[in-house]
Amino acid sequence: MKILLSHGDGGLLTHRLIEEVFAEAFCDEALAAKGDAATVAVGAGQLAITTDSFVIQPLEFPGGDIGKLAVAGTVNDLAVSGATPAYLSVGFILEEGLEIDLLRKMVRSLAEAAREAGVRIVAGDTKVVERGKCDRMYINTTGIGFNEQPKRLGYEQIQPGDRIIINGGIAEHGVAVLAERAGISFDPPLLSDCQPLNKLIARALTEFKTIRFMRDPTRGGVATTLKEIAVSAGVRMIVEEEKVPMQSAVKGALELMGMDPLYIANEGKVLFIVSEQESETLVDFIRAFPGFHMAAEIGRIEPGNGEVLLKTALGGTRELDMLSGTPLPRIC
Repeated sequence: MKILLSHGDGGLLTHRLIEEVFAEAFCDEALAAKGDAATVAVGAGQLAITTDSFVIQPLEFPGGDIGKLAVAGTVNDLAVSGATPAYLSVGFILEEGLEIDLLRKMVRSLAEAAREAGVRIVAGDTKVVERGKCDRMYINTTGIGFNEQPKRLGYEQIQPGDRIIINGGIAEHGVAVLAERAGISFDPPLLSDCQPLNKLIARALTEFKTIRFMRDPTRGGVATTLKEIAVSAGVRMIVEEEKVPMQSAVKGALELMGMDPLYIANEGKVLFIVSEQESETLVDFIRAFPGFHMAAEIGRIEPGNGEVLLKTALGGTRELDMLSGTPLPRIC
């Protein structure tokens, strides 16, 4: 068997690749926790570490670019793990012939996003490869943060009766990138939701003590992310389709393309698992932040064994699984 594009879409094949190749060989307890960031003890403190590579095409898209994306993706992985992001390293792989002005623009965008997130860029690396050996520019970012409450969040904290909340409309990043790639324009333009979420998440963790788990639904979308959580936590999730927020323009664009919004990537969304008692006030709290007025409770947790059931708008029920075989690479 050889690597397929679907091995990079964040779905079922990606998970099999991780489990059957990387996890088996590396075999470390920090990896076994399956978090967005690993938490390790260093002296008396707890460090959170994560790394991500960004290979998106096109490099610029409505609402963002590869530089902003490289910061948002890594900062958000630290934040949803309960850590305070502090430092980034940045590695560039550049193709011979890349315009210096374009590189400068992406670097400035990356630096601006880091400043807005309150993180420092403290290390970097640059490699240049021959023409045709990569697609203009790839970026890798590694993030380090501090985790003062490493046991607070985790799959084991999720309980029946808890509620599932998302901070806004889904599928905005994926639609913006796909439309730009296809040369389709919308009026007004559909913008990616690409943005660091660490300040929102830090405030939410301070105010709401029963937030049990968080995850940003990037590759594979909301459906794949919820399936991962349900399987790892050993619970059943019931999701109400009518409650899942989505801009009408995004919905229309995806209907035009024949794609399921629940499997489209997001880069500025976070799923919260919180107690029923704090669910409504957490939604109100998130909606008070600029740009997050569409935050909503979308489902609940029940006893189970990894099932994710979608209650459809027509009154039916269908089971959601991980993304499988949909070729959407180079979107993150």
